[in-house]
Amino acid sequence: MKNTLWRFIDDKGAFASDNAHRINTLYFPLCNGYPFMSSVTPDLHGDIKTGNDTFLLEPASRIDLSNSKVSRNFWIHINPDKIWSATGVSKDLSAIKNDRVNLKAGLLWQEITRQNRNIGLQSKITSFVPASGEPVEIMLVTITNISGLELKFTATAAIPIYGRSADNLRDHRHVTSLLNRLQVERFGVAVTPTLLFDENSHKKNQTTYFVFAFDEDEGAPEYIYPTQEEFCGEGGDLETPEVIYRDLLPDANKRTQGKEAMAGLRFREKKLKHQESISFTIIMGITTQKDSPKTLFSKFDRLDKVRRSLDLTSEFWQDQSSKIKLETNNASFDNWFRWVSIQPLLRKIFGCSFLPDFDYGKGGRGWRDLWQDCLSLLLDNPEEARDLLSNNFSGVRIDGSNATIIGQNGGEFIADRNNISRVWMDHGVWPLVTTLLYIHQTGDIKILLQKTGYFNDNRLSRGKIYQGTILEHILVENLTQFFNVGRHNIIRLQGADWNDGLDMARENGESVAFSSMYAKNLDNICELLLKLGQEKIFIFKELAILLDTLSNKPIDYSSVGAKQKLLNKYLNAVNTAPCGQVATIPGNRLIDDLKRKSCWLSGHIRKDEWLRGGFFNGYYDNEGKRLEGKSGGITRMTLTGQTFAILSGISTDSQTKSIYEKASLYLKDKESGAFHLNTDFKKELHALGRAFSFSYGEKENGAFFNHMSVMFGYSLYSRGFAKEGFEVLDSISRMALDAGTSKIYPNLPEYFNADGRGMYSYLTGSASWYVLTLLTQVFGVRGVYGDLMLEPKLNAEQFKNTKEISITANFAQKRIRVIYSNPLQKDFGKYSIKKISLNNKIIANDINSCRYLFPRKKFLSLAAKNHNMIEVNLG
Repeated sequence: MKNTLWRFIDDKGAFASDNAHRINTLYFPLCNGYPFMSSVTPDLHGDIKTGNDTFLLEPASRIDLSNSKVSRNFWIHINPDKIWSATGVSKDLSAIKNDRVNLKAGLLWQEITRQNRNIGLQSKITSFVPASGEPVEIMLVTITNISGLELKFTATAAIPIYGRSADNLRDHRHVTSLLNRLQVERFGVAVTPTLLFDENSHKKNQTTYFVFAFDEDEGAPEYIYPTQEEFCGEGGDLETPEVIYRDLLPDANKRTQGKEAMAGLRFREKKLKHQESISFTIIMGITTQKDSPKTLFSKFDRLDKVRRSLDLTSEFWQDQSSKIKLETNNASFDNWFRWVSIQPLLRKIFGCSFLPDFDYGKGGRGWRDLWQDCLSLLLDNPEEARDLLSNNFSGVRIDGSNATIIGQNGGEFIADRNNISRVWMDHGVWPLVTTLLYIHQTGDIKILLQKTGYFNDNRLSRGKIYQGTILEHILVENLTQFFNVGRHNIIRLQGADWNDGLDMARENGESVAFSSMYAKNLDNICELLLKLGQEKIFIFKELAILLDTLSNKPIDYSSVGAKQKLLNKYLNAVNTAPCGQVATIPGNRLIDDLKRKSCWLSGHIRKDEWLRGGFFNGYYDNEGKRLEGKSGGITRMTLTGQTFAILSGISTDSQTKSIYEKASLYLKDKESGAFHLNTDFKKELHALGRAFSFSYGEKENGAFFNHMSVMFGYSLYSRGFAKEGFEVLDSISRMALDAGTSKIYPNLPEYFNADGRGMYSYLTGSASWYVLTLLTQVFGVRGVYGDLMLEPKLNAEQFKNTKEISITANFAQKRIRVIYSNPLQKDFGKYSIKKISLNNKIIANDINSCRYLFPRKKFLSLAAKNHNMIEVNLG
């Protein structure tokens, strides 16, 4: 493995690079929970926003990072012949070509150092967003004299203020500039547009964008240029502004209102002796009437305040990255995992849209993201997640569909993204998966009886929002899908499943992959009902229609028509509202009904979808044709179709072994060892989805798509195939850490393309699944109905050059460090747990089992401290 791009410089995730500035598409996230969101590159391109309608800097896509002239610039003017951009953004290449550049970055701050011997100066620019929650990005600039002479210079911060919606980047760009009302303040510029410009419904604007700055002595800028027109001049631009290159002072008579705004902030002339330094601080913020720019600025108007804020921000993100902490034989992996572990929080803040690589519309997380991002939260502090889970279920419609977007405040559901009204057939799977993890981590089985409302919108409108238990919501989601089948008696694909690219088979497409998961869900509900132990279950009367075995006329599940007819009967019954009557169902009869459905669906898939080639078919297209297997002389295979057959338990052990062998043959990349999402089908598949119009090896068409790869690894581990699961996870981390090829900072990207390049950094559900897999499967630290299970599935390779490795996490509101000792370096399947100690006190000896269940009450009685050490001897 080679990494020529960056190197870790401590054990806390910080890294350094001398080459990052040579890759135009590299960006770094800065944010807090306001949410205030930034992206910043080594030359300080990128954008700043709080949402789709509130961008301070112009919205930046990946291509804009290299093409756009908009950046956070800082100019140094020594004399007419020596003008230098301290950020490296200048058309005067002769001035910056000799810059020596070094990047340092950590959780979550970026520091760029530039040295230019010809200019005689060094700049060090530190960027961060305060973790304390203020909606500002801070840019701390330190200029040092590295020449042998005393130098005089003037410094000018140059921040173009976009100040409007991303929609106005093209639509009404000039018109919306006419709305700008600029206020020149002592320390900078504030812009408050008069309107939110939307031809559907104009609204009075309440948002102010501002850029203030001060020097080391808390001095304000001497001159301020408030418009781009004045700053750039008629013949200049942001990379060669005339006020810099012609040394022009502001024109007090120049009109400023209704112009493109600019924070051109020029300071008084400074003198520096050899090795002397001086600092300048730029505060860039977005605020409403609640907090004025001056109020926010007052929190950071001295250098000591800024440095204290930087320290607190670093401490906050260090704490977040340490909630699940590794100590293995691979320091680079442990450091990399720190970045992976904070990615679910980054996605909670950024959603799926607010970094340059992401093109998922106008912000917000989708339904699937909402539940899968909860996975890592539940491992962290599940006791605090109860209300969150209950609220999430209020996005379920009574017809089994759901809202697709959740707002940033966590409580507002939105029917569709960009007015796309469609149904993703996998959406009903995830709520139970997440709730089951919560129940196992806490033992709180009674959450199933918690009541919450159903989602009410124009798709399924009711006068009064009906309240039902979480159990009832889960039943609605899974029962409706069981009956929603296509011609092969497999659950209909509709708008798509987890793969949004399978979006062109609404009429006749079917997803075998997620039918497997629905079969698993129905079985898991039975187990939950047994654990719940309720003799009677109360549901709204209409839902009993789908519990057909409780009636005198149970249907034949092999009949597609009978299933569809029963589903339509239910949908017609709830079209306006439940009648308000409650049906009482005996708990044992409900279990019998669900078990029959689960067994039928599992058996059907196992019998009819297993292919002679030694793996499962995963899909049917809109022409009703099977996707996988032999076609036109080539073998078609998808990773998704195999992952969920394994995870759901539908594949037998021998089938699982065969699946891995065939996946290694057809999907595994020979060089990296990573798995493609699918084989190359050699043609577009308009009867299935847009994904296959992408070039092969990109995105959902055959890329190394980490979300599914991680779930493939999880599924293998869950079935006891630890060696195979390790190979999958290891291939992912090795690709990410091979930054010379992946060309990304430390993180788990959404996918690697055919060139091995990491794409769509930071914001991916695969991070939650990676954390989940590592903790609960690899290290085997997980809850089982509230008790602590220790079931490590570690391989000898993970003990190379060490006799013990550990993981630190939270359980039952206690901090635990679980240390596994494997002195004989045995593989999983060859060792057993011999002895367990808690805080140096032996609690179990001569176990000779691959797992140990630590009852919750016993654990809490012995774990008296907040920090506890569990030692597990393997032999």
